[in-house]
Amino acid sequence: MGASKMGLRTVFVDDRVSARQLRKAKLVVVEGPDKGTEFEISKNKTFVGRAAINDITLNDSSVSGTHFEIRAEENGFLLRDVGSTNGTHLGGCRVKEIWIAPDVSFSAGNSTFKIKSSEEFIEIPLSEDEHFQGVIGRSVAMREVFALLAKVAPSELTCMVEGDTGTGKERVARAVHDASRRSKKPYVVLDCSSIPKDLMESYVFGHEKGAFTGAVGQHKGAFEQADGGTLFMDEIGELDISLQPKLLRVLENREFKRVGGTQTNRADVRVIAATNRDLRQMVNEGTFREDLYFRLSVINIHLPSLAQRPDDIPLLVDTFIDQIIVKRPDLTRPRLTAAALDLLLTYDWPGNVRELKNVVDRAVSLATDNIIDRSDLQLRGAINPSLRSGAQSIGETEGSPVDLSVPYKDAKQIVVDKFEAAYLSVLMGKFKGNISRASRDTGLTRYHLRELLKKHDLK
Repeated sequence: MGASKMGLRTVFVDDRVSARQLRKAKLVVVEGPDKGTEFEISKNKTFVGRAAINDITLNDSSVSGTHFEIRAEENGFLLRDVGSTNGTHLGGCRVKEIWIAPDVSFSAGNSTFKIKSSEEFIEIPLSEDEHFQGVIGRSVAMREVFALLAKVAPSELTCMVEGDTGTGKERVARAVHDASRRSKKPYVVLDCSSIPKDLMESYVFGHEKGAFTGAVGQHKGAFEQADGGTLFMDEIGELDISLQPKLLRVLENREFKRVGGTQTNRADVRVIAATNRDLRQMVNEGTFREDLYFRLSVINIHLPSLAQRPDDIPLLVDTFIDQIIVKRPDLTRPRLTAAALDLLLTYDWPGNVRELKNVVDRAVSLATDNIIDRSDLQLRGAINPSLRSGAQSIGETEGSPVDLSVPYKDAKQIVVDKFEAAYLSVLMGKFKGNISRASRDTGLTRYHLRELLKKHDLK
């Protein structure tokens, strides 16, 4: 593809990426309330909408809070509608996502836009290292993250770590703490998704004796425990809306009161938050405060999914095996067959790095003669390589040949049961057994989800 169409440009030196560059571009408003305005596109991902949380804020009332996103990729610019009410349109058609060339018009609400690109590029910093305080990766995406972490860690800036479940958000937060001046001070983890709503304020700010039934003594909350150090607030999107104003106040002035107390306490704490939820959408829906979002997102650190960085898989596998060998020095270091490595590289990894680590741990235990083969990986839903080339016959997925002696209805039910059990197992692992969150994510009712779990004897 010609350089003029690239949104991102990658520069190689001796087969290694030495630099990544973002093409300078502008979003031009052709028609609408902001007609004639030109907005700079200076990030890989640029969100556009009516709400102030976006990178580009519009005055068009018919545009959704967050309406569309522009991604700069090596293939060009990708336009994505992000669940807007009125849709994003190009050529009279409503589009979900589409590669869009410069100077091609598209519309959202009552406004019409086009992207105007230039021949200039902005340099994106890349780390020379393949690790940062124990977080590893040689892919361009992770080296970009490491460069950002190296800048952010020595500062006192509040950070928001975003990424899917299992991408290593907590590990990154710990890495930032370890590389900061607070490394010798406490590092406290508060998982907002695992704390009952009525106890959340006590966990965050502490309580005095007698503050509520069961408060038999004084309790120091997370902010007091982390005094002088770092407080990592995991799954911040689960924080109840009623507690968010109090968190905002303590972030602004580092002062708080314990539940049932009158004394104002101070805490010298750096806050790092993390989420796998779309906080922009939550702000638009009114379930997360806009001002709190701004206060937590002073620095945004986005972790790519493992499927987006397959270059890191061999390095991660070697690291996980090394960790096992350290714990079991009597074990001969196993090696992977080419077929096993091919499967690891082509699997979609819904559980990300955490799932890969579990797979490697299990495979090392199952390996015969210190050789890890495809069958030792036990990846659910993995397809035989011949299927990808179209050579596999109908029904021949690995380990699941079609049995024509079984009636069609019964054979189909066997497949459905296996799928349900595998799906529910991964689902409940993702949400740590929280049926309410799993129900919202899948669209199943709580009752239906509970019945399916009972059917497959899953807790």
